[in-house]
Amino acid sequence: MKAFQIFSDSSCDLPDSLIDKHGIRLIPFYVSFDCDNYYRENIEISNDAFYEQLALNNSCPTTSMPSVQDYIGAFREALRDGLDILCICLSHKLSGSYQSAVNAKQILEEKYPERTIQITDSIQATAGQGLLLLQAIYMKEAGLSLSVIIDRFNIIKTTTRIMFSVDTLEYLEKGRRIGKAASLADDILDDKPLLLLEGAELVPYSSIKGRRKSLDAILEMTKVHFKVTEEQPSDYDFAIANATTMADAQYLKNRLEEYIGHEIVYPIFQIGVTIGTYTGPGGIGICFIKKYDHIERRDLSVTEKNIL
Repeated sequence: MKAFQIFSDSSCDLPDSLIDKHGIRLIPFYVSFDCDNYYRENIEISNDAFYEQLALNNSCPTTSMPSVQDYIGAFREALRDGLDILCICLSHKLSGSYQSAVNAKQILEEKYPERTIQITDSIQATAGQGLLLLQAIYMKEAGLSLSVIIDRFNIIKTTTRIMFSVDTLEYLEKGRRIGKAASLADDILDDKPLLLLEGAELVPYSSIKGRRKSLDAILEMTKVHFKVTEEQPSDYDFAIANATTMADAQYLKNRLEEYIGHEIVYPIFQIGVTIGTYTGPGGIGICFIKKYDHIERRDLSVTEKNIL
């Protein structure tokens, strides 16, 4: 099996401990508070510094995707080392990062025709994208080939969900990412919008009064999902994504662990600069994905069935 390097753009919000443990390469997004000075996510601006600035600054920050040259520079190093590439990007419906990576692939394939460069759209964001990234890592560590990983990846990414709440729709609206969520009026005092990210679509769910009730509602959304689909939570990996409210995140984590019957193995994902620009400081949610080795055989592609 050919060796390959896994890349992602920085919107996956994977905790540093997991990035270091699995040797993942990240290509950063950029953020600006004045449309003049841009800072690379997790390199020139930390999450904490970003949220501090967000609280002090009345203007809405803007993000900029990694450039084609950013991807070329990162990919070239791996290609020169004789490695193939798998790159997992933020949903194309939320950013042009995926297209930048595709353009870089097309340029580099001319110079490195013997190498394989696979670019895939996660159709997710933040911890949903991060959980997908981890499944790709686990498949690689299990010795699966890049082609088999892509087959399974394209199945499991459709199982990924983020059930979440924000304190206000203001940031989604300013960032022009509000879409159908505009139907959730949040001009009523203390009403918290509940949303679902599914298949790259931001879907309005409902709204509820009070922060603690919104946390309980996120868990209830998760329970309803598994009741409706008749799937087992034991077939899934779970994580908590949170912007700035760690006490709330721990409360939600404890409640989720009671429901699934075991401890969540991952640290709490902090919603980073790229996604935090649109969710604001109050974003929090439950993310889950079907484990790669719990896919039904009938779901596997013909190619992989032949391999197995």
